[in-house]
Amino acid sequence: MGCHQQDLTPPFVTGELNYLLDDGVRPANYTYVRPDGQPQRTGTLQPTKVSIHNARLLDQPARLDSQGFQRVEQASAVANLEDEEQVRNDYYPEADALIRQQTGAVKVVIFDHTIRIDQPGREAQGLREPVRYVHNDQTERSAIRRVRDHLPGDEAEQRLLKRFAIINLWRPIGGPVFSTPLALCDAASIEPDDLLPSDLIYKDKVGETFSVRANPNHRWYYYPQLRPEEALLLKIYDSHSGVARLSAHTAFDDPNTPADAPPRRSIELRALVFFDD
Repeated sequence: MGCHQQDLTPPFVTGELNYLLDDGVRPANYTYVRPDGQPQRTGTLQPTKVSIHNARLLDQPARLDSQGFQRVEQASAVANLEDEEQVRNDYYPEADALIRQQTGAVKVVIFDHTIRIDQPGREAQGLREPVRYVHNDQTERSAIRRVRDHLPGDEAEQRLLKRFAIINLWRPIGGPVFSTPLALCDAASIEPDDLLPSDLIYKDKVGETFSVRANPNHRWYYYPQLRPEEALLLKIYDSHSGVARLSAHTAFDDPNTPADAPPRRSIELRALVFFDD
């Protein structure tokens, strides 16, 4: 059965997810090739087999403020999501409007985007691979710093007095995702102690993300064969304590991926999202 046919998908698959072994040592991830040939990442991964449930079969669709992720049915009007100019000039405003519509935000500031492709040779094209370890992109400290980095000083301090969030908008490019889909952890199943602050090291600064240690209570979901006409909203951080404040995610190898599956291509962008409450 070819991979281009919409197959019936099971209620769950068993996937191996790379958690971080909590050995008490703060891990670091380098965003650039280290000249001394040292590994890009420090810390010991803990591959763990988990059940990853089909989110399409949930009785109530997952919601950003409950589970920490949400599927949106909305095609992009941008002709080429791998063209830098079209992404910045056309996709950013489109994404801004989508995020406002879905969240009720009064202001959105998109601060970066990444294209990922799951095939050899991507580095020569300046593309990155899917991330195969459980993580969250920001901690509270780095989220607050993002606001101050991307807004004028006075406005940043005023915005920080009210609710703000960081949201990742994730979309397939060119066709459905058959290989390395995204696994999403239900925010309600994550304990604060599961989150391990980690250094994200750039050439000019050090950011902070969360690695995640294994917890058998984590509930994992995925959207089989996600289409380009669909997009995922992922909660990276939320200053409001009455909702899901963050989630965790990772790419994983779906055991049902056909041998002839095309490589996964995707675009993600991260946005500061501001509210009036």
